[in-house]
Amino acid sequence: MSDLLLIDDDQELCELLSSWLSQEGFQVRACHDGLSARKALLEASPDAVVLDVMLPDGSGLELLKQLRNDHPDLPVLMLSARGEPLDRILGLELGADDYLAKPCDPRELTARLRAVLRRSHPAAVSTQLELGDLCFSPARGVVTIDEHDIPLTVSESRLLEALLRQPGEPLDKQELAQIALGRKLTLYDRSLDMHVSNLRKKIGPHPDGRPRIMALRSRGYFYSA
Repeated sequence: MSDLLLIDDDQELCELLSSWLSQEGFQVRACHDGLSARKALLEASPDAVVLDVMLPDGSGLELLKQLRNDHPDLPVLMLSARGEPLDRILGLELGADDYLAKPCDPRELTARLRAVLRRSHPAAVSTQLELGDLCFSPARGVVTIDEHDIPLTVSESRLLEALLRQPGEPLDKQELAQIALGRKLTLYDRSLDMHVSNLRKKIGPHPDGRPRIMALRSRGYFYSA
C-alpha cells in the first residue's frame, strides 16, 4: 500500500479523492494548507504527493520548490483549478513529475499516480551508466559530473536513463513520454519538453560546450556521445 499526501484546501474534494484512492489501495493523509503539509512531511515521508497550486497560506508552487530541495526524488503530481498553460509550465519547470487540471477524473488521477510510483522504483537490474565525464545511477536517481552529485526527479531520471542507454540514437517523443511520464502526449502537451529543458539545465553541456541532449525536429531527442 502506497502512502499518499494530498495537499488541497478544498476539503470536500479531499474527502472524495481520499475515499476513492483508499478503495484503490492508497493510504491517504490530507492537508489543507502549506503549514500543515510541511509538518506532515517532517513527521513521515510519503511515497507520493498530490499538490494543489492554490493554497490558503501561500502558493503550492512555493511549496513545490521546498519539496524539490528537501526531497528531490519524491514523486509530485500538481493539481490546479485553473488549468492554465502558465500554471502547468511553472509546475513542470519547478520539478513536478506530472500535472492535472481540476476537476479531474479520479480514475485518471489514480492511473497517473500509479505510473509515477512505478517509475520511482527502478528495476533491480538497473546498473550504473557511464558516458564520458557523466556517471548516472538509476537506482539512486543521481548524476555525478566532476565528482559533483546532481539529484534528479523521477521523470528526469527515467528520461536520462532512456537516452543514455541509446547514445546518439534519437528516441521518438511519444516513446520517451511513455518511459518518462508513463503516458502518451496529448495535442499541445509540452510536458516532455519541459522535463528535457530541466534536465539540460541540471547536467549542463559537455566539457567542450556541446549540448548533452540534442533535439531532432519531428524525430525526438538523443544524448550526444
